[in-house]
Amino acid sequence: MRDLGLVAGSCGGLDTRFAAELARPAADRGWRTAITLTPTAQRWLESTGGLAEVAACTDLPVRSVSRLPGEPRPHPDPDVFLFAPASANSVAKLALGVADNQALTVLGDVLGAPGITIVVAYQIQDTRVHHPAWQRHLDTLAEAGVTLHRLDIRRPWTEALDLLP
Repeated sequence: MRDLGLVAGSCGGLDTRFAAELARPAADRGWRTAITLTPTAQRWLESTGGLAEVAACTDLPVRSVSRLPGEPRPHPDPDVFLFAPASANSVAKLALGVADNQALTVLGDVLGAPGITIVVAYQIQDTRVHHPAWQRHLDTLAEAGVTLHRLDIRRPWTEALDLLP
């Protein structure tokens, strides 16, 4: 069983699709999921009652905040990460090196590192592609070796799992 760093941001469908189409199918495919949520994703799942369903998909704690000094590390160090769904805001922050939450810290610490696979499956509004910085953010991540995939609300999110090695 390989460890998968499964990171999620706050995007539409998170409450109904993350566990059903990413976390549980990843476990069914043999991945041990180390799940980290952005703070807003954590709040969304708590408010909709979906956090327990997500937690049931892993034997590790679901994280959204950093650990305190002296606390043991709750997750292993995976060599494969999937960030899905990733919002436009989180994609921009990751590309710029902004690590203002645990989810982006986890990814930012390994971005560009040899032997690490990162897939970012993002969900954006169609108008976002016209923003002058958007393509630069994608190019920065691609240059760092990130596999990029745009999620389509009409298609299953499990297609992002197919991009993992």
